[in-house]
Amino acid sequence: MNYTTIRYSNRDGVGVITFNRADQMNAMNTQMRAEIAHAVKAAEEDARALVLTGKGRAFCAGQDLGDRASPTDLNLERTLRDEYMPMLNAIYNCRIPTIAAVNGAAAGAGANLALAADVVIASESAYFMQAFSRIGLIPDAGGTYWMPRQMGFAKAMGAALFADKISARQAADWGMIWEWVADETFADHWWQRAKYLADGPSQAFRAAKKAIRSTYDNDLQSQLELEGKLQGKCGNTRDFVEGVTAFMEKRPAKFEGR
Repeated sequence: MNYTTIRYSNRDGVGVITFNRADQMNAMNTQMRAEIAHAVKAAEEDARALVLTGKGRAFCAGQDLGDRASPTDLNLERTLRDEYMPMLNAIYNCRIPTIAAVNGAAAGAGANLALAADVVIASESAYFMQAFSRIGLIPDAGGTYWMPRQMGFAKAMGAALFADKISARQAADWGMIWEWVADETFADHWWQRAKYLADGPSQAFRAAKKAIRSTYDNDLQSQLELEGKLQGKCGNTRDFVEGVTAFMEKRPAKFEGR
């Protein structure tokens, strides 16, 4: 697929999707959503970690309201079902670890696209905003799912109703994201984080994602049983043997992802 709204690259096992509509603050149109979903699935096949980030001063400003002749021409239910859902499912269900490297404004659906990733790393000057109520809408693109789980009920409700900007520092303090990083070290930092994942035990990462996400649906006994099954599978991998051998030999492990 020839991408026009994003860029995709793969270096040293790290796939990077860069939103490439800087003049529109990387707001998403129909083409961009399709290209993101396609690139995520491509990354699963040729990379061991995936980063999503934005070009310019914004990560993603959400829905491009100029995507139709008139905003009222945008069938919101159909658009969410047919365009947003495949993209968000591709990110959330991606078999390799995903990082949203939020370089600037993440507003509306752009904020919630970031929350679909496994880990969110934001630059100090970045911010998140559930801007929906300002145009008479509710948080969508998974916002009502991810926010309560990551921020807690009270802060999720406030974010939805007031549409305030949430700074990167606030987001980290609230548990909404993993960490914020000074602007001048941001690019190098997220690259090092992604490289760590790409060089790591891929099967263990995949199992950890499954186990942690299952905890919302399981009681303790069910979760302990799931841990046992997943740990048993990890214990049969070549990476487990390498990890233990490297530990005993006091050297860095060289994981193959198998």
